[in-house]
Amino acid sequence: MEIEALKPGNVHLFADGHGMSAAQFMMSAEVSSAPLTDPGLPVGQRMLEAVRATRLAVATNTNLGIILLTGPLIRAAEMTGAPLHDTRLHDNRLHDNLDAVLRAMSMDDTRAVFEAIVAAAPGGLGEAANDVRQEPKVHLIEAMREAADRDMIARQYVTCFGDVFGVGLAALEAALARGEDGMWPTVFAYMAFLAGFPDSHVVRNHGAEAADRARQEALAVQAALHAGDEPSRIRLLMEFDRRLKADNINPGTSADLTVATLLVHLLGVRLA
Repeated sequence: MEIEALKPGNVHLFADGHGMSAAQFMMSAEVSSAPLTDPGLPVGQRMLEAVRATRLAVATNTNLGIILLTGPLIRAAEMTGAPLHDTRLHDNRLHDNLDAVLRAMSMDDTRAVFEAIVAAAPGGLGEAANDVRQEPKVHLIEAMREAADRDMIARQYVTCFGDVFGVGLAALEAALARGEDGMWPTVFAYMAFLAGFPDSHVVRNHGAEAADRARQEALAVQAALHAGDEPSRIRLLMEFDRRLKADNINPGTSADLTVATLLVHLLGVRLA
């Protein structure tokens, strides 16, 4: 669903970019799904094996952020939750389970996640004070806390995925409530992240000013999307896509958070 949506600056079926293709992302999803859902592996090892499988298949870092976000979510969905007649919203049940998953991660899980980050070689997350190339000295949440002010993926571990549940899911479900269909709920979730925060991946590669310029432009595009018909929306997004890619701006963190948002939504539907 994420790769089929027109996400400006990112790789999608409408246009490749940044030396990567939509086919590579589809292959990455295919090969990483088995380890991520392996009930015989601890959650940290699942994420490590998913990164290894991806590197073998496509020889590049297409999905580290996706793996770091979806690994705990999948484990949370497997857990026995509140009874189905519970009156709480399904995403609250998943959120409670996720909190338990994150708190229960062991030092072995931390070690496996550090190894996964090194194997994917993304930069950024590995520059925390508890550098991932060293033996972990603190729990994963504490290590992520040290990177949370500059990396939105790390921040999700500290806030129990607060932006996924609070920003992305809200935008996705608001779009569905308006009657949006096809790729558009996904587009609105992505644009909520891109317009809401300076993208971590852009900050790391181009600096805070470039990331904020992209965010400001995303705000204008986001507003215009609500008014146009589908052909005009596609033209608007494609123009924004070309401008970002011409400057080598890739809002990869916004795309990763969009995948996590879609997973939360679909798990909520399945678990309701």
